[in-house]
Amino acid sequence: MGPCARGCLCLGASAARGWGPWRTRLGLHGNSAYGARRAESTEPLSGDRWQQERRWRQQEEEYRSRRNKTMLTYLAAGVVGMAGLSYAAVPLYRLYCQATGLGGSAVAGHASDQLETMEPIKDRIIKVTFNADVHASLQWNFRPQQTEVYVVPGETALAFYKARNPTDKPIIGISTYNVVPFEAGQYFNKIQCFCFEEQRLNPHEEVDMPVFFFIDPEFAEDPKMAKVDLITLSYTFFEAKGEKLPLPGYN
Repeated sequence: MGPCARGCLCLGASAARGWGPWRTRLGLHGNSAYGARRAESTEPLSGDRWQQERRWRQQEEEYRSRRNKTMLTYLAAGVVGMAGLSYAAVPLYRLYCQATGLGGSAVAGHASDQLETMEPIKDRIIKVTFNADVHASLQWNFRPQQTEVYVVPGETALAFYKARNPTDKPIIGISTYNVVPFEAGQYFNKIQCFCFEEQRLNPHEEVDMPVFFFIDPEFAEDPKMAKVDLITLSYTFFEAKGEKLPLPGYN
């Protein structure tokens, strides 16, 4: 050991190499408080000092144990919370989207007098295409019976989807839907459809599922819809699990 250029005492290269084994013997690992306390003296520990070291170790182990238990508690609470959100996802999605028409979802629930007083806008022709998807967990065949229809705002239209259960056991499915472009969802009104309702198909059963809809005449007055001539209605079927959570007032 000798003075360096800054006037302080520094370890030489050979001394630095010899410090590693001595550091291990002293119990210095990283920056732990226990290692720092052991470095203060190389003399054998007295009985009182040994008891004090033992208490420090026990306190450190208790702290780590409490911290691990706290983390496990938070993790378990998160898992339970996610499970609850997953269970309620479909009815919450249904309530929000059908009431507002946001997120590309069509608006449902219209009085018959509104349908009777609507006036079709004949010079605004819109092409509506249909898409069908099935989640990997559901063993169904599901497809639209028509690829497209042409409608005008203020005019009702009827389309059909076909679903088939090719398995040897009954299966219950439930569907969600969306409209693209998303901004058109607030004008796409479903009078009747099969979405958000459990559909039970017996082994090898095949059914037709109707969709009765119209596009609100206000669609033609919205500047954002001026260049929208194509709308896609898409359904995705999932296997229904657990009890159904009905929300009254929606069909």
